[in-house]
Amino acid sequence: MKRSKKRILFLCTGNAARSQMAEALARLDHGDILDPVSAGSRPAFGVHSLAVEVMAELGSDIAGARSKPAQEFGHVLFDTVVTVCDSAAQDCPTWPNAKRIEHWSIEDPSFEPDPVLRYRRFVETRDDLRNRINALVASLAESPDGAI
Repeated sequence: MKRSKKRILFLCTGNAARSQMAEALARLDHGDILDPVSAGSRPAFGVHSLAVEVMAELGSDIAGARSKPAQEFGHVLFDTVVTVCDSAAQDCPTWPNAKRIEHWSIEDPSFEPDPVLRYRRFVETRDDLRNRINALVASLAESPDGAI
């Protein structure tokens, strides 16, 4: 019997870097079992160029992604909503129609003033997100409402 994909919303403030990378990583690594989307509590101008660059290194093209408002998904049923920054967690402490809410306090890599270090921070953030998503998938598989 084929199981339906778990719907996941990754939420940050601007939907310009962390949540965009999380959505892309979830799709890249677990697209067979996850249906990920991302949004921002206060959407930004678009996707940060370094987020595009570090995801392209993994073969994931997010250049055409757009910053989306969280309200766009207010009616959608989600298995999990993950806030990836403290600001989004404050803006959206609860989520309608979410079975589970998780908070990951991840600093915004775009705030790093030094350009060389900023690139490194984006790589570190991408890799941290990947590890957290893998752990999330494992915990969802163990959840009482059934395996992924």
